Amino acid sequence: MSASWSVAVVVPACNEEGTIESCIATIRTACRHAKHARSAWIVIVADSCDDRTALLARRALGNAGTVVECHVRSSGAARRIGVQAALERFAGCDPSSTWIANTDADTYVPPDWLAVQLRYAEQGYSGVAGIVGFDARSAAAPELRRVFEATYFLPTDGSHEHVHGANVGVRADAYIAVDGWSSLALAEDHCLWERLRHAGWRLRSSTRSVVVTSARLQGRARGGFADTLRARLAAANAGP
Repeated sequence: MSASWSVAVVVPACNEEGTIESCIATIRTACRHAKHARSAWIVIVADSCDDRTALLARRALGNAGTVVECHVRSSGAARRIGVQAALERFAGCDPSSTWIANTDADTYVPPDWLAVQLRYAEQGYSGVAGIVGFDARSAAAPELRRVFEATYFLPTDGSHEHVHGANVGVRADAYIAVDGWSSLALAEDHCLWERLRHAGWRLRSSTRSVVVTSARLQGRARGGFADTLRARLAAANAGP
């Protein structure tokens, strides 16, 4: 097994002091388990933070990455800034052997998260979209889990149709070719994925890649995952 990939992990964060350290800890573990990675660099993009997110992120990263502070108030724009910082870090590396993994600051990745993405990259895929579960420690978790599992469709063949910024990876040459993340505050993940698809890059959507994200019902982005959970819960409680 050769270590053939330069790996960047990009994480936008807006006032996530409660989760950022745990998020980074899980990413660092995933980096250590990614045997195909010859090097790894984590970029936390602290967007419009007025709490201790940036401070705690720097402490948790140590020499494993960097924190970029900005004021764009947009997950898409923040992701774009983060990837640019990562590409500058790997400026001397071949984009076709540079992998950009993306997640969110309220999300915990499993130890094999990067390993799974890189196995698909080794098979020639230019993008990998995984799925999400949610943190069962939420007070609303039992009912949310029931509603979520009933409405989050997953085919039995291991594929799926979901795209989440919290769990998507893309090869750098493909990312550059489609001009990367758009500066959208919402649905930037679907936008990037569709541009990759329309440009003919080989993509894989797999249920083997799973991350655990927050089950909070009040999120940072209007119309985001928290709003989706709240809407599904409200619809279920409303009945027929």
